[in-house]
Amino acid sequence: MINFNGELLSDQQAKLSVFNRGLAFGDALFETLKSLNGKLLFWEDHYFRLMASMRILRMEIPMTFTPEFLESQILELLTHQESNSNSFRIKFTVFRKEGGFYTPQTNDVSYFITTEPLHTDLYLLNNSEYKVELFKDFFVTPGLLSTLKTNNKVLNVLGSVYAKENLYQNCLLLNTNKNIVEALNGNLFLVKGNVIKTPPLEDGCLKGIMRKQVIEIIKKIPDYEYEEISISPFELQKADELFVTNVVQGLQPITAYRKKRYATTLCQNILAKLNMKVRLA
Repeated sequence: MINFNGELLSDQQAKLSVFNRGLAFGDALFETLKSLNGKLLFWEDHYFRLMASMRILRMEIPMTFTPEFLESQILELLTHQESNSNSFRIKFTVFRKEGGFYTPQTNDVSYFITTEPLHTDLYLLNNSEYKVELFKDFFVTPGLLSTLKTNNKVLNVLGSVYAKENLYQNCLLLNTNKNIVEALNGNLFLVKGNVIKTPPLEDGCLKGIMRKQVIEIIKKIPDYEYEEISISPFELQKADELFVTNVVQGLQPITAYRKKRYATTLCQNILAKLNMKVRLA
């Protein structure tokens, strides 16, 4: 089942027009969420990021778009899913209504919600080989738009194709200043000694919800310093640990970059603290 503007439809009934602005111009935003036992994880953070992003894109926010209303729309959809899973991946997409070319005829919006069952509940550590490489064919432009979850993700698609063709599990994106911004599917953290770094939003990385949760956890860990600072590709060879964060997977440790191998000790520590946070939420 799919929620389309508040109406529950089957997959076969839910159709988008060829004139949809999200398709025609990438004039759309989305939030990827995770639910556990009928509860939306980090819902308040997702909601406020969506509202801020809609304002940046000058979309008209409906009066009905309260946190309570949108949460109820998602939870109602979950009750109609034919799955015994306790955990779901949820995608909430909002797009400007049809009309116009680059200049829209209206700033009013529509939305749809889709769900997909997940096979795990709490966040688990993936101990499998996880190799990454730099994707250098195209670059992220630093700035506010790059921090938003818009439908303009062709860079991530091309990077994913490159990773698949070359048998990498992920790639790291660079910005036009040749600093590392993030991974294809999440934010990047680098550990060297007692310092934990992640690129600043000004470099063009996504304003990730899991990024925020991990930063809060890191700041409470004794004996470690936290820095939001640009990361050079040369630092990868000197790092002790690298890991990627997103809401669905939690933390994914990187095991190898070229000939460099990485530990996963701190990543495991943070993951345990994250699961404790989820249990208490």
